[in-house]
Amino acid sequence: MSRISHNYKITLAVFAIALFSFAPQSALAQKFAYIDSDYVLLHMPDYASAQQELNSYAIEWQAEIETKLDAADRLEVAYRAERVLLTKEMRQKREQEIIKKRAEAKEMQKQKFGVDGELFEKRQELIEPVQQLIFEELKDIAGGSGYMVIFDKSNQSNMLYTNPKYDISDRLIKKLGYVPGETIEVDKEEG
Repeated sequence: MSRISHNYKITLAVFAIALFSFAPQSALAQKFAYIDSDYVLLHMPDYASAQQELNSYAIEWQAEIETKLDAADRLEVAYRAERVLLTKEMRQKREQEIIKKRAEAKEMQKQKFGVDGELFEKRQELIEPVQQLIFEELKDIAGGSGYMVIFDKSNQSNMLYTNPKYDISDRLIKKLGYVPGETIEVDKEEG
């Protein structure tokens, strides 16, 4: 029984070697590359203007929220100063007013900055066309150069080491019509 098993293993090994010997080299040698999308985006004026527009929305909305919170704080300070002079009903009414003002600010914050808030929607509206353009150009590069996979280095959590010779970021930047190294500054206003 072991002789049959041994012959079976030898036959299987010979078959596997023969199979891989006649396999096309393209099936054995897959091409990979990577880009740094953060670096690529720094070269794109459309992205820079979209970021500036998003920043201005965020600053404006944050100021509105802070105004609402300041109003609630002023009501609370006035309430604490006058509390001893107020009747129980008046205290409850003022406390409810303060709670309402804070809830309005919190609701506005959720509407503007929440998971599906206006900032998210604006980001989709403004940034998605830029991302789509990059994706289309990458598909073209991948098809023309035979790349099986193109990784994104900007999310470094899954790329521990990258060899610069496989970085096609500058090639993508040129294909998009920009000059590598000529980056666009994005104003990051602090609110």
